[in-house]
Amino acid sequence: MVYPIVKYGHPVLEKRGEDVADFDSPELHKLIEDMFESMYAAKGVGLAAPQIGIGKRLAVIDTTTGEDPGQKIVLINPEIIASAGSQKSEEGCLSIPTFREQVTRPNKVTVRAQDVGGKFFEMTGEDLLARAFMHETDHLNGKLYIGHISALKRDLIRRRIRKLQKAGEWD
Repeated sequence: MVYPIVKYGHPVLEKRGEDVADFDSPELHKLIEDMFESMYAAKGVGLAAPQIGIGKRLAVIDTTTGEDPGQKIVLINPEIIASAGSQKSEEGCLSIPTFREQVTRPNKVTVRAQDVGGKFFEMTGEDLLARAFMHETDHLNGKLYIGHISALKRDLIRRRIRKLQKAGEWD
């Protein structure tokens, strides 16, 4: 099932998600499957549960956008435990469609998370994967990428979104 993506302005995007505790539930496995399907349909490389209106600490990532099924990553209750270096690149978000800004993030990131069975693991990513780890973990903590840009640019984006909302073009 493809979920609609929740857009900027929805309260679930600005709240820390609840930890996932039930790893034996068939609903969790179905949700993960649906999240990958929803992410691919939206042409994204990552999707956090809050972006589909679910306030849980769960994210899916695939920097190959479905080209290599072996690259699918599921992060449950993730925490960034190490980061190094710096990269500045254009970043966007499925919850803030059409807007993109230059964002500085670490170039190398190690995340500690649980897999679908609840087992803890650590994974290190560089470049785009490091950016995805940071971006999706931010979502699970109630933060959006526009929190990493200047106040001036952030206010400009917010004003443009308010105009779109008034025009009925932002739901």
